[in-house]
Amino acid sequence: MAKTAAVKTKTKATFTYEGLDRKGSKVKGEVSSTTPAMARAELRKQGINAKKVRKKAAALSFMGKKSVKPADIAIFTRQLATMMKAGVPLVQSFEIVAEGLDNPTMREVVMKIKTDVESGTNFANALRNQPKYFDDLYCSLVEAGEQSGALETMLDRVALYKEKSEALKAKIKKAMKYPATVMVVAGVVTAILLIKVVPTFEELFQGFGAELPAMTQFVINLSQGMQANGFYILVAIVGTITGLVQAKRRSQAFSDMLDRLALKLPVAGDIIFKATIARYARTLSTTFAAGVPLIDALDACAGATGNAVYRNAVYKIKDDVSTGQQLQFAMRSTGVFPSMALQMTAIGEESGSLDAMLSKVAQYYEDEVDNAVDGLTSMMEPLIMSFLGVVVGGLIVAMYLPIFQLGSLM
Repeated sequence: MAKTAAVKTKTKATFTYEGLDRKGSKVKGEVSSTTPAMARAELRKQGINAKKVRKKAAALSFMGKKSVKPADIAIFTRQLATMMKAGVPLVQSFEIVAEGLDNPTMREVVMKIKTDVESGTNFANALRNQPKYFDDLYCSLVEAGEQSGALETMLDRVALYKEKSEALKAKIKKAMKYPATVMVVAGVVTAILLIKVVPTFEELFQGFGAELPAMTQFVINLSQGMQANGFYILVAIVGTITGLVQAKRRSQAFSDMLDRLALKLPVAGDIIFKATIARYARTLSTTFAAGVPLIDALDACAGATGNAVYRNAVYKIKDDVSTGQQLQFAMRSTGVFPSMALQMTAIGEESGSLDAMLSKVAQYYEDEVDNAVDGLTSMMEPLIMSFLGVVVGGLIVAMYLPIFQLGSLM
């Protein structure tokens, strides 16, 4: 019996094979199995007489293991929900989903969960054995699904939640990435012009024997400063960025201050505000619909908001609700939630459909973020092009100005 259990828990590997098919033609390919013998047996069922069967060597990677991203978790959850809705048993679902995953690290994680479940651990605890990839909210929702006997329905809700969350993150990144990328490129191009191109013109101007225009002299001084202190400037920029990142990770007070400042940014602040409200509403709707008590659901929402201002506000709401106050009044007392979210919450509480109303709030603000990002991108494109034109064009004009003046004198 112990031997059988040991065989059951073996994970599948990929084997390469060479052999002959039913017509006697040479064939080669790959097959997934636990041992070479099992691989040969599987091939015989397919009508292939395998001459060589070897375990496929793991691909060499100089970058180390591929990391598991939240998008990988979302894909895993959606595929698992689909398998279970189709009536496929849980353990078999793990195998099917694992084979279809592109990320080898995620595949390993899924097979570890499968092994734990096969050994008698329930699904939620198997997920808790992988805390690096599955947070408390995810595990709690799966546990609620297992206890209620509606795991496939719960997985579908979790999959929707993860997909919406990742879509929202992608929209925020889209809003920030484009201008940041263009500004970095503009900085690199300007630095190259100042260090490599301007000195050539400077040597030419030295033979003129005349006073240079103020704009040209300013660019030359800037170039000389860049050449003399370029390394120190680069170290200062890298050091500042690294210092800010480390300070945000290590200091909760500094991180909270950045969150407060982010909400006050001219255009991006409005997008961050709407995204935060959408995350709060989506998380609370999903947890409440799963049957999680409101107090516990608010605990999950606090961390999911992604902003210190709203995290503290949710903790205050939790304290007020635990003393018997209605959710709508607790939210209103914080002063950070928009009236639309407050009114929809009030309607949901009065009608007994809080999860549905919060889902509508989440959808509304997700659409608002989408529209705001599209508007910001449309607005930023001409502004960035104008900025690049002024910077690069200004440098070129400054360099050719003395030549134009010399030509007019002749």
